[in-house]
Amino acid sequence: MMKRINPDELHKTPGYHHVTIVEAGRTAFLAGQCPLDQTGAIVGPGDLDAQIDQVAANALAALEAAGARPEHVVRSVIYVVSGDSSVLGSAWRRLNDSVIAPAFTTASTLLGVAQLGFSGQLVEVDLTAALPN
Repeated sequence: MMKRINPDELHKTPGYHHVTIVEAGRTAFLAGQCPLDQTGAIVGPGDLDAQIDQVAANALAALEAAGARPEHVVRSVIYVVSGDSSVLGSAWRRLNDSVIAPAFTTASTLLGVAQLGFSGQLVEVDLTAALPN
């Protein structure tokens, strides 16, 4: 059981919920999903959209391996190498149009950061999912 709440006392959101409540059960904690192909190479150097598409595909594969779907995600953290709010907004919109879009309707955080772990990496997504019975 998952319940999503946006308290009246808090600001309106662009699609996510301020609070996600999940009954205790099995949980999958995914490693941060990076824009790497199966060989470990960065996809789309300098191309945020291409990297987001790869991250989304990788996240979907990881969720499926855990027996979950994007709608089972209870928490997401998105890291984008940028201090520009328009770039962050563009990343948010692209993720919300991706194969893992339902993952971002729950408790979510979007962060602009100075650098990520791989040279040329522009985005990373960290997901937690409540596994279905």
